[in-house]
Amino acid sequence: MSAPASPSASPPPAGRAVIVETLPRVKTDFLPVLLPLGLALAALPLVGNASTWVTLTVAALAMGMMIYLVASGLTLVFGLMDVLNFGHGAFIAIGAYIALTVLGPLSGWVQADSLGLNLSALGLAALAAMIGTGLLGWAFERLIIMPVYGQHLKQILITMGGLIVAEQMIHVIWGGDQKAMALPTALRGAFVFGDIALEKFRLLAVAVGLVVFAVMMLVLNRSKIGLLIRAGVENAEMVEALGYRIRRLFVGVFIVGSGLAGLGGVMWALYRETLTAAIGGDLMVLVFIVIIVGGLGSVGGCFLGSVLVALLANYTAFLVPKVALASNILLMVAILMWRPQGLYPVAKR
Repeated sequence: MSAPASPSASPPPAGRAVIVETLPRVKTDFLPVLLPLGLALAALPLVGNASTWVTLTVAALAMGMMIYLVASGLTLVFGLMDVLNFGHGAFIAIGAYIALTVLGPLSGWVQADSLGLNLSALGLAALAAMIGTGLLGWAFERLIIMPVYGQHLKQILITMGGLIVAEQMIHVIWGGDQKAMALPTALRGAFVFGDIALEKFRLLAVAVGLVVFAVMMLVLNRSKIGLLIRAGVENAEMVEALGYRIRRLFVGVFIVGSGLAGLGGVMWALYRETLTAAIGGDLMVLVFIVIIVGGLGSVGGCFLGSVLVALLANYTAFLVPKVALASNILLMVAILMWRPQGLYPVAKR
């Protein structure tokens, strides 16, 4: 005698349709990822010489990674906190000056012909810059940003005022003259492979940028705090309704963003080998272009935007120097005509 069929195995009653609901599959948009590769390949026949093209491309990647270090923190702050922080350039400059101060007593390590000592000195300087600018970012958010949440015009005015005050304080503390920010001994020069010259510091900049990008993507996509940050970007009110303190995330994200700006300032000052109080304001133009091109609040879009901006700037500076200054504006216009919300827009924007 056979066992009775289980209810789950019984066929549906006649005349009733069974509806199976499945979650829609999200299509991955790979087209923006192909833009930097397409731009690089298009520039190869224009440059003509393959070794020159490789040198320009690596230099552009280094520049892009340094821009990304600064822009990633700002785009995350805007995406989660909806704050237009025009004072972000102050953290760039102050981070660079803190590093300069730390490198002074470590001049023996910096001048030693030892890669280990050189990297140790830079590591300590970068860590001090990130801690200093992170603490400054915490105070900046508590005292200046918090009273003007949700008021974009006031945010622009008050953060611009904060940038001006910070630059003047730099003049008071470190002086208004231009400072030399020499590269450590082991990071000077280039690796030469035939006709291809790859500068050592630029390779280090590429490595640092890629590590920061990988860590940010890992945290945002593989951790609970990353889930809360991404959910806060999409719908902060819902995250609050679920019982999470989104304001604490705001403060943490602002501190991290300020620390990344300090790290970017250190790398950018070493890249230029000079340092002035206006270094942050000069870099902020590129940063805002990158954020707009990538999509407001998008970390991945910010990374692609940084690479695109740097590649185009380097190629045009070599091929048509007179167009180099306007090339990034033209890129932004072209991207926005194609995708008005940027390469990878956040849904609520």
